[in-house]
Amino acid sequence: MTKTMKETTPKYDVKIHSIHPEGTVRANASVNIHGDFAVRGVKIMEGTKGLFVSMPSYKSGNEYKDICFPCTKEAKAEFDKAVIGAYQQTLEQGQKTAYLQEASSPQQEQGQPVMGGM
Repeated sequence: MTKTMKETTPKYDVKIHSIHPEGTVRANASVNIHGDFAVRGVKIMEGTKGLFVSMPSYKSGNEYKDICFPCTKEAKAEFDKAVIGAYQQTLEQGQKTAYLQEASSPQQEQGQPVMGGM
């Protein structure tokens, strides 16, 4: 049996729902895998070694257990790369938007119209 492109190359559609500039939880996300499977409740966390992805979990006694998770080290690395990449892209877009808004502020203060990009 030969693997199709869909089976060999996972396609992750990551949506960043909220960003938190302070604290250990940096963002909340959902991930759609191949358009076939959705994972809600994914968190981007700030740890002592940098950012990492936390899967949805439940508490059992004194420990947390993931509800769903990639089954191989390679799949976990690819999943994490997609989620953290989407988070970083969202941050960059936010910085660009803030920069453009800041750059247009002096024009607004002087009473000059600002051209919109819609």
